[in-house]
Amino acid sequence: MSSTEVEGPVRASIGARVQHLVLRVRDLDRSHDFYTGILGYEQCGNLEGREPVKMRFYRGSPDSHHDLALSELLNPAAAPPPEAPWRMFGNTPGIDHIAMCYPSRDAWLSQLRWMKSQGVEFIVRGNHGMTHSAYIQDPDGNGIEVLYDVPTEVWEGDLNGALNFFAPLPVDGPEALEDTTDYKVFAPAK
Repeated sequence: MSSTEVEGPVRASIGARVQHLVLRVRDLDRSHDFYTGILGYEQCGNLEGREPVKMRFYRGSPDSHHDLALSELLNPAAAPPPEAPWRMFGNTPGIDHIAMCYPSRDAWLSQLRWMKSQGVEFIVRGNHGMTHSAYIQDPDGNGIEVLYDVPTEVWEGDLNGALNFFAPLPVDGPEALEDTTDYKVFAPAK
């Protein structure tokens, strides 16, 4: 099979998985206390230099770059009150995007080709320090990040640096379906 042939979607049964969750929250400190103090997550990074955005990254195990991120609403006072009791399909702060991780670079590239062949719009395409990603939306407007993890050796020396890195790429044309393995390596700070 050539690298441009389209076979169909990459089946989740071969290893695609939800990779991390980003939640929009009203009060970052209060949510931080809950996810670290109640659920036991470890804070492993902060988004830096992107004011007024306030965002923190968390992981459940040391072999993960992050499993969860919390992002404070830009104007919490303007947000509608939370629904009580909680309801699915509500209209309050919640999930920002869901990351779907494919088990290999090849599977991810095949998935990108499949999505483009089906007319799926890439809203953002780029390389993070720990993943290469395409951002799309589902039919209801929910953000979905389709990604693969770069080798751990690339980001483990400076996880926070890798979490803060992003190199944008084209969202259309052949370049949107290309990928490089010339990864930026994040070394420990001196």
